[in-house]
Amino acid sequence: MTGTTRPVPVRYARWDGVDLPFTLISTATPGTPGAGEVLVRVDLATVCGSDLHTVTGRRSSPAPSVLGHEQVGTVVAVGRGGVRCVDDAPVVPGMRVVWSVTASCGDCDRCARGLTQKCRRLRKYGHEPLAEDAPLTGGFATHCVLLPGTAVVAVPDDLPDAVAAPASCATATVAAVVAAAGPLDGRRVLVTGAGMLGVTAVAMAAHAGAHVIAVDPDPTRREQALRFGAAEVADTAPLDVDVALELSGKPSAVDACLRAITVGGTAVLAGSVSPGEPVPLDPERVVRGLHSIVGVHNYRPADLLTAIAFLTAHHRTRPFADLVAGAFGLDEVEAAFAAARTAGAMRQAVVPR
Repeated sequence: MTGTTRPVPVRYARWDGVDLPFTLISTATPGTPGAGEVLVRVDLATVCGSDLHTVTGRRSSPAPSVLGHEQVGTVVAVGRGGVRCVDDAPVVPGMRVVWSVTASCGDCDRCARGLTQKCRRLRKYGHEPLAEDAPLTGGFATHCVLLPGTAVVAVPDDLPDAVAAPASCATATVAAVVAAAGPLDGRRVLVTGAGMLGVTAVAMAAHAGAHVIAVDPDPTRREQALRFGAAEVADTAPLDVDVALELSGKPSAVDACLRAITVGGTAVLAGSVSPGEPVPLDPERVVRGLHSIVGVHNYRPADLLTAIAFLTAHHRTRPFADLVAGAFGLDEVEAAFAAARTAGAMRQAVVPR
């Protein structure tokens, strides 16, 4: 074990259910993490769209719980046996890190197939029922305990907290989407939805050499997409694209992507993570068009490593910092959620104090 051995005072914002207020809880956690665990101080967390869906009841989630799964923090202590980052560097106290939204067992048939993000015994940060003896499972807290099977990636000193935090969900998910799409150099790529995931996809696809067309009904978001590297923006999807990346979750956008891809085209669907209307599929068009339709949910450890590397390389040339606003205290989580519903920024930051 490395790090502190004394109990650590902690606080967390307990979510008790739809239409109920958050409750700030003060307690202490053992300073010695369990074997294979890591105790991290949360430096900044962001309110993700799925957090909003949870508190409004659009997305089913256990209550009470500690929400939040986009965050960056500093390692306080490492449990017996040590823990290694995705790149095999040892996790040590004082290291700035981000971590995956999931923790996998490593032993089930899905993990054996490389589908660790869909482990049969999956744990998800910010989505677990509250256990009062081990409550630190979400980002809206002063600390989080990382379980064995969590992907950990070190964060360079020059990458700001507000840019790094969304890597744990938004940026890593987009890295998985882009990987699923295949080579993009010289391809016409449609991105539907120019929210946090969409503009990140625009930036990654443009960097990969694609001609990117971003589609969103909001003119402000279309302008934002141009700043992230889109070659074209529109309010309706074009036809005859090589690759379509669906990140809005709107059934109409899914349908547009399926209609937009040309012969040999690929549609990658990642936005549909809550119930929605079914979308028609013309199997003859899929067969004759040699189409590939791929779903992406969660991501693999390598995608989180890719996310941090991309943000480190490009956060000065693309306005990632502008996507995050606010600096709400842990006792202001409700205000952060209110701002996330109404403010112009795509993420609101919570800075635990």
